[in-house]
Amino acid sequence: MKRILFCAAAFLLAACDRGGNFDATGTFEATEVTVSAEAAGRILRFDAEEGDLLTAGEQVGEIDTVQLYLRRLQLERQRASVRSERPDIAKQAAALREQIAKQRTERRRVENLLRDGAATAKQLDDMDAQLKVLNGQLEALLSTLANSAASIDENASAIDLQIAQVEDQLRKCRIVSPVAGTVLARYAEAGELASAGRPLMKVADLGTLYLRAYFTSDQLAGLRLGEPVTVTADFGGDARYDYPGRITWIASESEFTPKTIQTRDTRANLVYAVKIAVRNDGRLKLGLYGEVRLSGDK
Repeated sequence: MKRILFCAAAFLLAACDRGGNFDATGTFEATEVTVSAEAAGRILRFDAEEGDLLTAGEQVGEIDTVQLYLRRLQLERQRASVRSERPDIAKQAAALREQIAKQRTERRRVENLLRDGAATAKQLDDMDAQLKVLNGQLEALLSTLANSAASIDENASAIDLQIAQVEDQLRKCRIVSPVAGTVLARYAEAGELASAGRPLMKVADLGTLYLRAYFTSDQLAGLRLGEPVTVTADFGGDARYDYPGRITWIASESEFTPKTIQTRDTRANLVYAVKIAVRNDGRLKLGLYGEVRLSGDK
């Protein structure tokens, strides 16, 4: 009987020693991204299933784009119509430039005749006056045509901006995963109506998980960002695996100890949350229980 009691006491002592060989405990979590609809309309296609691995930028669905596509075609026709009205400055000024060139040739001829005494000074003055009028007409024409072309270019640029807005709306009709990760949940089906901001799915990168553990203020002094620690994942029973971890975040404010969390000093009411990054080998799951041992512990 004494031998049985001694064995039982030894077993309990060993269990207590094993259970207390940690500095803090917590559960594994990941950075989750909720992908929401950016446009309103009927969901034409939605291929993401829970558990699917997605790459960043991968398209998994589409929202109806017919009206936006027709709007873009309409704007493109308007732009083409506006640009067709742009004046060809070189062609429209060509006739007047030719008149000026002829007038200058005629002036040189009169000037030569004047030297030989075959023309009068009044004839040369008349040629200069006509040439001045033609140059003034050319300047006025070029100014008018330039203003008209600038106005048309501005109208075309405004339409270009409207087309860019429609193209942006068309891109937002694509359901795309912004990050590489695993689909954790799906909230919509093809054929349903989507509205801007409606959650469609939740994605998380499970390659690196974070153990959110809680430390007392006494332990806080020994914690540093980037410090390596040992994380033990408890899968139940005797299934316990150690992983190298690194502290990536330490809370700046204390909070009350969650009821499900144990620390080395269970009497402490206020603790600090700490995130520890752990590379997932495929066994770690969200919500799994884990224990932390600091590098200084033996």
